[in-house]
Amino acid sequence: MTTPQTTTPQTTTPQAPAAGPIADELAADFYHYESLLPDDERKILLKARALMRDQVKPLVNDNWAKGEFPKELISLFRESGLAGLPYEGYGEHRPAVSNLLSGMLALEMTRTDASVSTFFGVHNGLAMYSIHSGGDQEQRDRWLPAMAAMDKIGAFAMTEPLGGSDVAGGMRTTAEREGDAWVLNGAKKWIGNATFADYVVVWARDVDDNHVKGFVVEKGTPGFTPEKIEGKLAFRIVENAEITLTDVRVPEANRLQNIDSFRDVAEILRATRSGVAWQALGVMVGAYELALDYARERRQFGRPIGGFQLVQDLLVKSLGDITASWGMLVQLARLQDAGIFRDEHSALAKAFVTARMRDVVARSREIFGGNGILLDHDIPRFFADAEAIYSFEGTREMNTLIVGKAITGQSAFV
Repeated sequence: MTTPQTTTPQTTTPQAPAAGPIADELAADFYHYESLLPDDERKILLKARALMRDQVKPLVNDNWAKGEFPKELISLFRESGLAGLPYEGYGEHRPAVSNLLSGMLALEMTRTDASVSTFFGVHNGLAMYSIHSGGDQEQRDRWLPAMAAMDKIGAFAMTEPLGGSDVAGGMRTTAEREGDAWVLNGAKKWIGNATFADYVVVWARDVDDNHVKGFVVEKGTPGFTPEKIEGKLAFRIVENAEITLTDVRVPEANRLQNIDSFRDVAEILRATRSGVAWQALGVMVGAYELALDYARERRQFGRPIGGFQLVQDLLVKSLGDITASWGMLVQLARLQDAGIFRDEHSALAKAFVTARMRDVVARSREIFGGNGILLDHDIPRFFADAEAIYSFEGTREMNTLIVGKAITGQSAFV
């Protein structure tokens, strides 16, 4: 999940990948989009690729099957230095990296596993960006250094048990001011990382002015009770929680000082929605790569199935969807870097790319035949996780209406 930075857009001319380790490009990168990154950022991407391939992937299937989060992921990411990169002055990289790199990092992590990418994105994107964008300088300096070092883990609590698309006007969790503190009451659902997070950004409606405000609730605060959600079909490694807030007292110093209404929250959602589109592309790339490798190796009728016309048709359609989606997201990242992207830009990307993702994972699973339902072949994870990505951060229908309003000038929301 990426965050917008007001930096100069990258204008690097695409070049054919160089020889040697930096040529470790993806089979799905048919138009060499990675060559748009400057050398220093591409080295960061390749560092993430090696981490995911060599250390993270061996942990995935077993924990996905058990529905458990491997805590060693935290130390692996801590040692990688990948957290905090989009935030000037808080990550290891100086200056802050481009949105194009942030997006490609989300893609890279997701092509290995969407759950792992979501764990990192919730922490590095939703939670850290909420504090970076919504907090004042004292709050940034208080929380972000430890989060960038991954000594402290973050979560983001907005969705509620009885609310989803209507969160802007229908938030039921309340915040009431009592002297130098706020008292929070309500419930949140589907909150990634919340079972073990040190800082949870909780969104609640001020009972006095009816505006949504943000609060950083620290681990162990009385009345804050997260309970792990069991029995999920998708994102099984992510520890999603249902949170109950009962008279949770939060000091005024933990209220995000730059958040005064849901309009401010919408800026955060605009950024994270584009990050989910990059995740969807990562699912497409991961599924396509698995299917391509399988088509080259699986033999039927005395030859690899990749030599059959119908299999090639499935692969080429998928490659086309990937290439078109990647191009859209590259330009979206440039708009973010230039500071001129709008809600409808990220909404169109999320709606379009997640729809293409569904098609790609279905074709990829089809190429595996009966083996496509075996976890040993990895593809079932991508098929299942795609359904979650298709729905969260705004459904296709809601994002369609955001774009529809922008292009017609007429609101079709009810």
